[in-house]
Amino acid sequence: MHDQVMPPADSPPRGRAPRADAARNAERILESARLAFAQDGPQVRLEEIAKRAGVGVATLYRHYPRKEDLITAIFNWQYEEKVGPVVRRARTDDDPWRALVMLLEAGLEMAEQEANIFAAAKETGSLLAGLASEFFGTIATVVQRGQEAGLVRADLDADDLPRLVFMLVSTIRLTPEPSGGWRRYLALMLDALRPAAATDLPPAPKLWFSPYHPPADGCS
Repeated sequence: MHDQVMPPADSPPRGRAPRADAARNAERILESARLAFAQDGPQVRLEEIAKRAGVGVATLYRHYPRKEDLITAIFNWQYEEKVGPVVRRARTDDDPWRALVMLLEAGLEMAEQEANIFAAAKETGSLLAGLASEFFGTIATVVQRGQEAGLVRADLDADDLPRLVFMLVSTIRLTPEPSGGWRRYLALMLDALRPAAATDLPPAPKLWFSPYHPPADGCS
């Protein structure tokens, strides 16, 4: 007769919600990790994050087995808090230009506030494709509505949108501290998107990835 394998003492029973202290640990780890990345940069070690959170390294790994998992959780949390509500409002806003500005401002504000999380996500290979698909897909829909209303230049291509956003994000990387300096360049770009300022564009090159659909393997 085989010995029965018992779950670890701090593991919640199957079928039940996690214990309150486990939920608090997960929340404390996320908050501590976000602060650690902001203060110490994307190379901060998980052991340091566990120490800041007041938990053991084993507890951290139980919640987030890989650094990518922790980064993705922080990114999802901040996106849902700062960008997700704007995305949902933009989908129903009857003014597509206002919706476009709202979306770009929300995305760039998060990119500035969470610059080290963006860098860590890139370094660890975290794809975050699901959020990119939602964000850029919503922008594409809003831009199309703006084009139909004559508010956005007609020759703007959907593949132009992630490039333009990444161009704006690059201005954040050139600024040593958060300052909102990207707003100057957003204003310049918005002027260029209006039909009155439009000049004929060269053909748009194709992207090597799709910002609108998650990869075929389902990574997000």
